[in-house]
Amino acid sequence: MSFELMAPLMFLSLVVVLLLGYPVAFSLGAVGLGFAFLGMHYGYLNLGLLQNIPLRIFDTMQNQLLLAIPFFTFMGLILERSGMAEELLDTIGQLFGSVRGGLAYAVIFVGALLAATTGIVAASVIAMGLISLPIMLRYGYSTRLATGVIAASGTLAQIIPPSLVLIVMADQLGVSVGDMYKAAFVPGFMLTGLYVLYVFLTTLLNPKAAPALPPEARPFAGYERGALLGLLGYLVLALVPWGLSAFGASPSPGLDLFLLALAALLTLYLYRTNPLFARVFRVMIPPLVLIFLVLGTIFLGIATPTEGGAMGAVGALLMALSRRRLNLELLTQALRETAKLTSFVVFILVGSRIFSLVFYGIDGDLWVAELLKNLPGGQLGFLLLVNLFVFFLAFFLDYFEIAFIVLPLLAPAVKAMDINLIYFGVLLGVNLQTSFMHPPFGFALFYLRSVAPKSVSTVDIYWGAVPFILIQFLMVLILLLFPGIVYAFIG
Repeated sequence: MSFELMAPLMFLSLVVVLLLGYPVAFSLGAVGLGFAFLGMHYGYLNLGLLQNIPLRIFDTMQNQLLLAIPFFTFMGLILERSGMAEELLDTIGQLFGSVRGGLAYAVIFVGALLAATTGIVAASVIAMGLISLPIMLRYGYSTRLATGVIAASGTLAQIIPPSLVLIVMADQLGVSVGDMYKAAFVPGFMLTGLYVLYVFLTTLLNPKAAPALPPEARPFAGYERGALLGLLGYLVLALVPWGLSAFGASPSPGLDLFLLALAALLTLYLYRTNPLFARVFRVMIPPLVLIFLVLGTIFLGIATPTEGGAMGAVGALLMALSRRRLNLELLTQALRETAKLTSFVVFILVGSRIFSLVFYGIDGDLWVAELLKNLPGGQLGFLLLVNLFVFFLAFFLDYFEIAFIVLPLLAPAVKAMDINLIYFGVLLGVNLQTSFMHPPFGFALFYLRSVAPKSVSTVDIYWGAVPFILIQFLMVLILLLFPGIVYAFIG
C-alpha cells in the first residue's frame, strides 16, 4: 500500500465504522490504533508514535479548560430542576399574552435566557415543551409553529454563551474560550431576533396561527402595556451612552449617574403601581445576576471560563436553595447526569487524540489541507463547502462528535487559508444548531416528541422545524457575507 493512500483510507474507514453503529469514542481509538499498526507494518511509522499516546491522554486530563464542562453542566441541571424555567415562562407569557404571538415571543425570550444560564439544549427544550406547548395548543396556536418555535429556541443554548460546544470547539481549535464567547454573543442574539421576526411575520400573514390570549387567561390584564413600556424605558436608557458614542460624544460619569438614578426611579414607580412589572422584576433579577456572575466576569477578564463556571454552579445552588427546591435527590440527580456527560466527552476526546495523532503521523493534515486549498472561490468557497459538509454530517453525528472528529481535520486547512479560527468556530457553532433540528434525527425534535401530547404528530414536529432550519441557514449566510459581525468582538 502506498503512503499517499493511507490518509484517505483511514478517513473512509472511520466513516464506515461509524455508519455501522459502533460508539464514536471506541471507533476513533480503534481506527487510530489499527492504522498505526498498519503503518508500522509497511514501515511508514515507528513504535515511538504510539509511545506518545499516554502523553496525549495525560495532557487531556490536565487541561483545566475542560473543567468548565462539568461546572456549566451541573449549573444547568440544577437550574432546570429548581423551577426557574416554569416561573420565567409563566411570567413572560403573561407579559406578552395580550399580543398576537405573545406565547411564541415568550418562548423565544425564555429560550435565550435559559441558553445564557443553563447552556444545555435538552433542559431548555424539555422544560418549554412540558410547560408552554399544552398552553399554546389550548389557545389555538398552529401545531407546527408551536413545536418549531420551542425546538428552535431550545437550540439557542448551542451558540449563546456559556455554550458547551463553544468550549469544546475552543479547545480543539486552540483559541481562548473567552474570545469565543465574546464573538458568539451578538450572532446568538441576532438569531434570536430572526426567530422573533419570523413569528411576527407569521402573525401578520396568518393571525389565526398565533392568537392573543383571551382576557380570562390573563390575571394581569390591563397591566401588560405599562410593564412593556417600562422595560422599553430600560432599553432606551441603556442605549443613550452608545448613541452618544456613535455621534462622537463621550459619555461622562455624571451622565451615567443620572441615567442610573432615572432607572432606579422608574423601577420604584412601576414596582409600586404595576403588579405585573413587579412580578417580572422579581423573576428576572436572579437569572440576570447569574448571567453577569458567569459571563460578565469572563468578558471583563476577572475570571477564566473554568472559574466562571464554578461561580455559576455555586450561584445555581444558591438560587435553588432560595426557592426551597434544593434537596438530596435533586443534588444526586444533577451530579449523576454531570458525571455521565463529562465521561462521554472525555472518552470521545481520548479517542480523537489517538485518531488525530496517527492521522497527522501519516500526513493526513496535509492531505486535507491540499484537498481543500484548491477549491474554487477562495476563502468564501472553502467556508461554503465546509458548512454544507458539516450540515449533512449533522444528519448522522451530534455536535460533540463533529467537534471532536471534523475540527482537528479542518484546523490546518483553515490556518493555511488565513481564516481566523474564532470566526470559523462561531460560524460552525451557528451551523451545528441544525444538528439538533434535522428531521428525522434531530435531538431537539426527539426531546420535544418525548414530552409533547399524543395529539401532536411527529410529522407536524418535523415540518415545524423546517422554517427555523432555513433561518439558521440564513444566519450562516449573514455571517459569511458580513464577517465583521464576529470580527468586531475579537481582540
